[in-house]
Amino acid sequence: MAASALRRGLWSTVSKYNRKHTHRILSVADSSSGFQAFRQRPQCRSCGLTGVAPPVRFMSTRPEGKILETVGVFEAVKQHGKYETGQLFLHSVFGYRGIVLFPWHARLYDRDITPPMSDSKPDPPGSHGSKEVKGKTHTYYQVLIDTRDCPHISQRSQTEAVTFLANHDDSRALYAIPGLDYVSHEDILPYNSTEQVPIQHELFERFLMYNPTKSPPFTSRDTLKAWQDKNHPWLELSDVHRETTENIRVTVIPFYMGMREAQNSHVYWWRYCIRLENMGSEVVQLRERHWRIFSLSGTLETVRGRGVVGREPVLSKEQPAFQYSSHVSLQAPSGHMWGTFRIERTDGSHFDVRIPPFSLESNKDDKAPPAGYTF
Repeated sequence: MAASALRRGLWSTVSKYNRKHTHRILSVADSSSGFQAFRQRPQCRSCGLTGVAPPVRFMSTRPEGKILETVGVFEAVKQHGKYETGQLFLHSVFGYRGIVLFPWHARLYDRDITPPMSDSKPDPPGSHGSKEVKGKTHTYYQVLIDTRDCPHISQRSQTEAVTFLANHDDSRALYAIPGLDYVSHEDILPYNSTEQVPIQHELFERFLMYNPTKSPPFTSRDTLKAWQDKNHPWLELSDVHRETTENIRVTVIPFYMGMREAQNSHVYWWRYCIRLENMGSEVVQLRERHWRIFSLSGTLETVRGRGVVGREPVLSKEQPAFQYSSHVSLQAPSGHMWGTFRIERTDGSHFDVRIPPFSLESNKDDKAPPAGYTF
């Protein structure tokens, strides 16, 4: 759409989804012709954006030169079952447009829920707390993010969070697939579109094809299945860990990346994705991180530093979430991580938010190296 006179951006999400009504989804488009007016619905708690109803005379509050443009129609949220390959959606927290590639069934260990003593996961030795946590099956989805929306979410969520070890001698070399994400079932706001290519991503037409006889009308190509099978060990999402401290919820998802040899020893790599979400109304800012990393070899490492990935994100009612990914390596096939984030209130006082303990497991060492873009 390089020649298009309208360039869509990320001003497209809904605040309070009403399953009894069908709403149009609108995004902002640049235009020199001024404003287009719509009646506004309540503002989204998670990203400060608004849903809309059918056009009624109302002065737009969008930046000058922006208008709203219809991109699709919302569908009913699925309370049971799962979304199929090809389902279009808006992310309920970060607001981007995306499409489902395939589901993952993970075990969610939620430390905010008090479980029975059986079927629970104990804390690793030395970690904070002693509460055992019961795992519950939960659906996540591998998705593609519309690249037009990436610039608008880059301050709140990394769009190159899915990384792989490179296939050459440099044991520390990583590469990323931009616009690939994992999304929880409850973060999906499904919609449909009449466009045959509704999502802009370089892998969209490699992985999916338009089929108007199907619902949703986008089906997987053989290349998607082949890519999924070949990269399954390094894409697989198996465990999710969650804990809330003083209205700040931390969710951690670890991924095993593989093993490399370095200086006559084996180095095992993991990436972990962390989401912080402010569930309250008070504005806070992340200032410091404090990690404890235990290796099966018997070493215990402490890591302290300012912020995360070079940032000190503010979590407010309008923009309550921040998501990032990082990496850790051990000279042992397994270990544990846990820690705290130091959070600052607007009055200058601080409190520590617990990072739920999670395991680093390498139970897929006999697999071939990740294939990345290879089809």
